[in-house]
Amino acid sequence: MVEDAQVRTAYQYKLRPTKVQALEVDRWLSMLCAQYNYLLDDRFDWYERNRSPINACPLVCHIPELRDNPDYYSQKKTLPQLKKTHPWYSEIYSQVLQDVVKRVKVTFDRFLKGDSNGKRSGKPRFKARNRYRTFTYPQMKEGCLQGNQINLPMFGKVKIVLHRPIPEGFKIKTASVTKKADGFYLTLSLEDKTVPQIKPDFNPDKITGIDVGLKEFLTTSENETVAIPQHYRKAQKRLKVIQKRVSRRKKGSSRRLRAVKQLGKQHKKVADRRKDFHFKTANNLLKKYDVVAVEDLNVKGLARTRLAKSITDAGWSSFLSILTNKAENAGLLVIPVKAFGTSQDCSNCGVKVPKKLHERWHNCPNCGCSLDRDHNAAINIKNRAVGHSVLKAKSLLSNSRIVLEAYTVLEESV
Repeated sequence: MVEDAQVRTAYQYKLRPTKVQALEVDRWLSMLCAQYNYLLDDRFDWYERNRSPINACPLVCHIPELRDNPDYYSQKKTLPQLKKTHPWYSEIYSQVLQDVVKRVKVTFDRFLKGDSNGKRSGKPRFKARNRYRTFTYPQMKEGCLQGNQINLPMFGKVKIVLHRPIPEGFKIKTASVTKKADGFYLTLSLEDKTVPQIKPDFNPDKITGIDVGLKEFLTTSENETVAIPQHYRKAQKRLKVIQKRVSRRKKGSSRRLRAVKQLGKQHKKVADRRKDFHFKTANNLLKKYDVVAVEDLNVKGLARTRLAKSITDAGWSSFLSILTNKAENAGLLVIPVKAFGTSQDCSNCGVKVPKKLHERWHNCPNCGCSLDRDHNAAINIKNRAVGHSVLKAKSLLSNSRIVLEAYTVLEESV
């Protein structure tokens, strides 16, 4: 058995604050935005003073007095003084203020050092007031959820739409309040100390490969297809009308703000429809199959091509992430395989049959195999997953936090 791991999941609920509470959320966000920009400016000031080594300076120059690096702890120590000089910040919960310091630290560290993979982000930007939309409680007490209300420290009880209950055994760790185009939302981070395990009736023979595309959203190795909904393209006409309305309004006017809010609501509606489609499609797949093989796609790279709008509208990356998470929670398995050559190789004999993008049918001159291009690719994906090495499958299982006893089941299926 592997050691117990703590699994985090997020539940999002719609908030129903009163008019006074909505104004208070806006006030908190405004103050937190100002503090974020101040702390970020403090970091930039240090960076400009210290980024050039002395031996690289001109012979005659003014060397400013060096100062200590404003790290997470030194900036957090400034908060008590902030409440003395600006008493209105005392109305904000202290841990919410500390979370702002943490956000600045993470942003600046990604700029200087990069993330866990060493990839550096661009230079951080100051937040405009309408771009700072979330504040977070890093710790929540037990019993904070009382019926259809959430008790937020130093803010009060706020009504929420509890469309699904918190599962038994899950503990609320953090809570984030976010202002979106159509209102306020509460995101709860839940901790489950149990480790997901492969279900006892796991059937290794119920395996399929799926090929995502732009003609059909996906095609399985059994030649089942799911039509692509094209939510954004269907909403383009309406979005164009509202976008023109925004561009005609005078900047800074209340009429322009109303039009921008209307445009934001329309974009969120498109995003919500796409997300709902992804969840339903993933759920239908996992009802029929215990193992799903998918292509390990470089979606970011594909989104820079001339097909960017269609690829972004399809939302492949989001769908594959949802599919993986749902399979993990259900005790099932999603195996990513290399995408190279899945459309070109023959699924029957393995001979490479070059095809251009507009050629949608696979005809193999070697074995006579004739079938749809996407169906051929899906079969190749399934075959590659079945032919996976045991070591590779083990690492995938380990990354998915599945118990070691499941390895023998997978080995027998291979």
